[in-house]
Amino acid sequence: MKIYDTLVIGGGQAGLSVAYFLRRHKLDYLILDDQDQIGGAWLHTWDSLKLFSPTEYSSLSGWGMPKGNEDYPSKTHFVSYLEQYQARYDFPIKHNTPVLAVYKIDNGFKVETTSGTFYSKTVVSATGTAQAPFIPKYPNENEFSGIQIHSSDYRNTEDLIGKNVLIVGGGNSGAQILSEVSKVANTQWVTIKAPCYLPDAIDGRYLFNDATDKFHGHSGKTSSGTKASLSEIVMVESVRDARNRGVLHARRPFSSFYERGIIWEDGTKTPVDIVIWCTGFKANLKHLKTLGLTEHNQIATIGTRAIKLSNLWLVGYGSWTGFASATIYGVGKTARQTVKDIAAFLVR
Repeated sequence: MKIYDTLVIGGGQAGLSVAYFLRRHKLDYLILDDQDQIGGAWLHTWDSLKLFSPTEYSSLSGWGMPKGNEDYPSKTHFVSYLEQYQARYDFPIKHNTPVLAVYKIDNGFKVETTSGTFYSKTVVSATGTAQAPFIPKYPNENEFSGIQIHSSDYRNTEDLIGKNVLIVGGGNSGAQILSEVSKVANTQWVTIKAPCYLPDAIDGRYLFNDATDKFHGHSGKTSSGTKASLSEIVMVESVRDARNRGVLHARRPFSSFYERGIIWEDGTKTPVDIVIWCTGFKANLKHLKTLGLTEHNQIATIGTRAIKLSNLWLVGYGSWTGFASATIYGVGKTARQTVKDIAAFLVR
């Protein structure tokens, strides 16, 4: 029976980042990935998605993304980069292998998958959030006769032409999808609070620098003196275009659904054909349920290491596993420290 030093669950940007450092430490590891190709969650985003950082700030550890024809890489460009990254370092990865359950056994783990059982001394869970989209509950939602989709299921505007489309959510995904859909449909944007935009000159490179400062315990500002926040909307070209067209106007949440649409707090009704929920995601931890560590959809950690299980690490889920750890520019820092911890654990 083969026992790996480490099994990495998930082959997206977090899993590949961990693999890069595992390789440098010459550990015996395997990535278990449920997709049929490299790309992780990026394979399932909308067609026109653009990163909001230039290529040099949108790269994983060890090898920078090759420059393309555009300042801000497209989804296709980034997926191609991940494929090249995997090929460059020849990470051992088993595709089409969803993990069903993880069990603690003496001196390690037993990991049950659709392709058989694997054993390891340590486990890194790097499944991200894309498979756990969050949609809030609203009164009378079952009475609504229109279509509801999450941003994770949105691809393009092909089926939205001339429709009444409600877009809910004030982050970058909400703003970018609104920008695109508003060109072909009658749109209404709903956000919990007024959207907050970064200045036009501030993009993901400044968020990268801010993330670096915070990772090292500093309270940094951008070079322009502006505080950068991951929650603020980056004014990429499509969002600036929407602003110029006068469509970046958001209303506060509605009170309930009715059969043909939504009812606002003042009682007025707006007909809606399609709702696109840009309301984020939760951590995909279902494969770890068997360990009995999950509370409120999180597992308590110090850094990325599970507090109650010292040979389990979680990488890339958001701030509770390291500041900006769910971002391209932030995950490498937490991946590096995670592998240092694993290497130290294995030589005890």
